[in-house]
Amino acid sequence: MTNPLIRAFFLGRATAEVLYEELEHQLTNTLSNVGKFDAEQREKIRHFTDQVMERADSEAARNPQSYASTSGFPNAAANDLQETIDELRAEIAQLRSALQNYRSHSG
Repeated sequence: MTNPLIRAFFLGRATAEVLYEELEHQLTNTLSNVGKFDAEQREKIRHFTDQVMERADSEAARNPQSYASTSGFPNAAANDLQETIDELRAEIAQLRSALQNYRSHSG
C-alpha cells in the first residue's frame, strides 16, 4: 500500500463505513426511545383513565339516589344527554389534537 491514491481510497471507504454504522446505531437508539416514550404515555393514559373510572364508580356508589334517572344523570332530559355527549366528543377531539401537537413537537 505504497500508493497514496489507494490508501486514500481505503481510508475514505473505512470512514464511510464507520459513519454509516454510527448513523445506524443512533437511528436505532432514537427509534427505541420514541417507542419507549410512546409506550410510557399510553400506560400513563391508561392509568389516568382507570383512576377516573374508579373515582366515578365510587362516587356513584356513595350517592346512588342522585343518579337514579333513566339517562344516568341527575334530572337530565334526553336532549341534555345528547348535548353532553356532543360536548364530551368535542373535548376529546381537542385533547387528541393537543396530544398530537405535543407528540409532533417533542419528537
